[in-house]
Amino acid sequence: MYKVIIVDDESWAIRGISNAFDWEQYGFEISGQFTSAYQAWEAIALQEPDLVVTDIRMPEISGLDLMKRAKAQGIDSEFVIISGYAEFEYAQEALRYGALDYFLKPLDVDMTDTFLAKLALHFSRRSAARNHLLLDTLTSADEDEIRRCLPAGMSAGGCRVLAVHYEADRPELGELLKLDGQPVHVLEVENGASTLLAVLITEQESELEGITDEWPAAAGSPGLPVVGISSIGSGLKQISKLIKEAELAASRVFVDDASGAFHYYNPKLPLVKPCIDELHSIVHGNQYDSIETYILGLQEYFRLHELGMIEVVYLWNQAVGLLTSAYSEELRDMELEFLNYAELKERFENLESLCSFLHDVLTVLRQGNSRALQEGDILSCFNRMVAYIDRNYEQKLYLKELSVQFFINQVYCCQLFKKNLGKTFSEYVAELRIRKARGLLQQTDLSIESIAIQSGYVDYYYFNKVFKKHCGMTPAKFRKRESERSNRP
Repeated sequence: MYKVIIVDDESWAIRGISNAFDWEQYGFEISGQFTSAYQAWEAIALQEPDLVVTDIRMPEISGLDLMKRAKAQGIDSEFVIISGYAEFEYAQEALRYGALDYFLKPLDVDMTDTFLAKLALHFSRRSAARNHLLLDTLTSADEDEIRRCLPAGMSAGGCRVLAVHYEADRPELGELLKLDGQPVHVLEVENGASTLLAVLITEQESELEGITDEWPAAAGSPGLPVVGISSIGSGLKQISKLIKEAELAASRVFVDDASGAFHYYNPKLPLVKPCIDELHSIVHGNQYDSIETYILGLQEYFRLHELGMIEVVYLWNQAVGLLTSAYSEELRDMELEFLNYAELKERFENLESLCSFLHDVLTVLRQGNSRALQEGDILSCFNRMVAYIDRNYEQKLYLKELSVQFFINQVYCCQLFKKNLGKTFSEYVAELRIRKARGLLQQTDLSIESIAIQSGYVDYYYFNKVFKKHCGMTPAKFRKRESERSNRP
């Protein structure tokens, strides 16, 4: 909710402003109402509200003076000026000094919804721009830039990051963290449609040690978000590393679909070695009869040893190296490529889905890849699948689900994409999404986060990475370049 303070020396005018607008419907809440401009200023300095609605002429301090004071103090509140017809010149002056808008007395109640909708859109865009700037700053490891995001004079002795993944309503971090009375500063930043990063900063590392100790006991509780908890770092330069740790910890849900809180741990890569050794025996010892047992045991092994995304990435990349070195020609078109954890989450829904793909690859090797790919029924199913992707690429798409829906083994799907379209399934979907994103960047003023979501990407940074790979620049630079081109005479 956006916080609003209303200031007018007439109490009846305040009541009119409060009642004439349906603040809550548009995401606003009134946090203060003042007939004294001095009291209003104290509240503005303390709360730093998103919006101040103020009369322009008051006996103590004018609305214009309130706005000037706020700007001088670095308070980033927006101001809307209330003006009578006789004071319209003052309102124009306020606009020159940076007021967001104004409205005239008496209020036209028929215009209030339109006015609030416009304000809500402005704050939504401003919030998205700030969010992206803050996210870029925190992941840059630029200590000076990060320090500018903190309260003046605050020193950062300890840092910890939480990655909160939620499905329904965005959780209230205040209720989640229970930090009342504790000397902890929290920077909140959204990282996609349903991921919230909370950067906890204190002057002493020890102040962060007990904050999340009780959370793991709640793992598995219905409706609980997934929370990844990083280690404790010293100094602002480590925040970028801690963000990756928190995301990796939260990715535990990829393995066993659990909810609750998960702490980052040092990688347990040696525990994955038996899984790789068994796969080596299957491939090089021609023990393909044990495929079913191996795949089922693989998932159970990861759950039993509480392995997470780090180990999944290691397993996948070791398996890719082993399989492609042994069957380079047979597996050439099967999308067996080295991936990082973000790419794995984009390609596979969970560990079960990844294991299913490995199962199909091994099954094809056992059968000797003898099935003819030019059969009419297979091509017909494949063409229907491609048409479905063309209509639904903005949705989450996994090859496993599509192969079941269109009755084609997913390994054959990989071969058909390469043979008939000249690109892999992932490349085909990415091209559709990036083409949509380019059009939205050129033709709309939607935030980049909104464009990412509408193009099929829930992770803002992954979208940035894919867009840059395809277009040679970030979405922000692409939009700026296209805007400059269209404005040239």
